[in-house]
Amino acid sequence: MLKGVLTVGGWTMASRVLGFARDMLIAARLGAGPVADAFFVALQLPNLFRRLFGEGAFNAAFIPAFAGTLATEGHAAAQELAERMAGLMALWLSLLTLIGWLLMPELLSVLARGFMAEPGKFALAVELTRITFPYLFFICLTALVSGVLNGLDHFAAAAAAPVFFNLLAMAALLGLTPYVATPGHALAWGVLASGVVQLGIVTWAAARAGMALNLLRRPRLTPGVRQVLRKMVPGLFGAGVTQINLAINIAIAASLPSGAVSFLYYADRLAQLPLGVIGAAMGTALLPLLSRQVRGGLPLQAHRTTNRAIELSLLLTLPAAVGLGIAAGPIVAALFQRGAFGAEAAGATAAALTAYAAGLPAFVLVRVFAPGFFARGDTGTPVRIGVFTVALNLALNLLLIGPLGHVGVALATSISAWCNAALLATLLGRRGHLALDRRLRVRAPRLLLAAVLMGLVLRGLEAVLFPAGGLLRLAALAALVGAGLLAYFAAAQMLQALDLRDALAMLRRRRRVA
Repeated sequence: MLKGVLTVGGWTMASRVLGFARDMLIAARLGAGPVADAFFVALQLPNLFRRLFGEGAFNAAFIPAFAGTLATEGHAAAQELAERMAGLMALWLSLLTLIGWLLMPELLSVLARGFMAEPGKFALAVELTRITFPYLFFICLTALVSGVLNGLDHFAAAAAAPVFFNLLAMAALLGLTPYVATPGHALAWGVLASGVVQLGIVTWAAARAGMALNLLRRPRLTPGVRQVLRKMVPGLFGAGVTQINLAINIAIAASLPSGAVSFLYYADRLAQLPLGVIGAAMGTALLPLLSRQVRGGLPLQAHRTTNRAIELSLLLTLPAAVGLGIAAGPIVAALFQRGAFGAEAAGATAAALTAYAAGLPAFVLVRVFAPGFFARGDTGTPVRIGVFTVALNLALNLLLIGPLGHVGVALATSISAWCNAALLATLLGRRGHLALDRRLRVRAPRLLLAAVLMGLVLRGLEAVLFPAGGLLRLAALAALVGAGLLAYFAAAQMLQALDLRDALAMLRRRRRVA
């Protein structure tokens, strides 16, 4: 599992770093005004459907079925399953894309109803979303082929493909802006082009791995396809809870004064760095491994795998949550406060980031607990938990938006994420699929204490290193991050929450295996 986590995490980190460069460029050129709000809605809508149909519910149903078919029936049967699912998905996505393109004004009147108070902003959002929406077709097929690669234990290409999303978005913003109506149009075309490129990369990688896929094969409801669909349909809600919550957030934020959507987007992007690197890596590497262990009748190994995944998640997310919460102001100022993105926008974004940071460990733990259900063929339980979580998020949004504005939207998301993680863990435990071993029970509170000590160090250094200005802010932020990491790992080692010698030994074993 460690090899898969490090491979996915490494490429995801590269993508997130480039994503920051992209967002810094967007902030400098667009700021947090109407064009930025319209583009972020145009970006979020296809991403919502992508995560629901292409990554969340689909991967939860498809990867265990593909891995199981590959192990029990062989290469040819697994390839046929993948191709039949690809043909069915291509047909479904074509229809969805066409309907969405035609009914975009009606769709956005629900998702971004608040924009209708500004007709120009609403019209721009419709136009940009029509450009980005076909991205859904290409990126969902990319997710399917990525699932095939993950089932084959080939993680690198699927994790590397999103790098091109950021590269093409930046290239379009810099090179295409003079030739289109707004910078938002340039970004929208860059998004669409990146979908085509990403699909090409993973398809090529699958062929290199020995599974050249015909993605337009005639759909047929074989028993394997029916099994995936049966597990996918209820999982559309359970696996997509976070994305539905984000859609609710957008709809509510759109009713706030101009800029709220952008503040939440920039804050979410910062929170997504550890969430994407750690959470995506965990979920991607954990599901196929747990599926093999469960199908192979190895419950003790499955328990051990889950415990180590929880421990690794806490090891990495607790300091990230504390760091983002404590140093939200300096982080946002250093990364985004330039050009069209002023001090007021930076302060509003930092407040939202602090609220998102509070839920960061929960977001990642959901990625760890959910595979415990999916690997055992249970997508129904996350649905029931998801219904409650979405309802809770909506209620908290309505309760907190009045006194806290856009910060209330972020805080509602974090609270609902903790409830989601707690309910998943509780039900796994009651079924005997989650038992915290002694090592985890001893180390978890010590990791939390180490993160708190790191937070105290950051608070003290922040007063010394800031208020640096200009380019010095980036240097000061780098120093703050470096000092925080050093303080955390030193505290964790001192408290015996982490044995660095064990971690180095695992890395050496990974290099020998590789």
